[in-house]
Amino acid sequence: MHDDQEKADTKMHLVRLQIEHDDYHTAIDAMTKLNCDPLKIQRMKKKKLALKDRIERVASAVIPDIIA
Repeated sequence: MHDDQEKADTKMHLVRLQIEHDDYHTAIDAMTKLNCDPLKIQRMKKKKLALKDRIERVASAVIPDIIA
């Protein structure tokens, strides 16, 4: 039972990270269209990439590798 709750919590965390990643994507697009400071855009892209790495780590904990 405790394991099921932990899996559910991890999946919810993954969803929150994915939403945050999408928010970064939207913000970067808007900043690019508005010709914002390229340095700020680059910083946002780095944060988005770091978030993607976190998403992949969390996802690998939720979805075990399938050995073929």
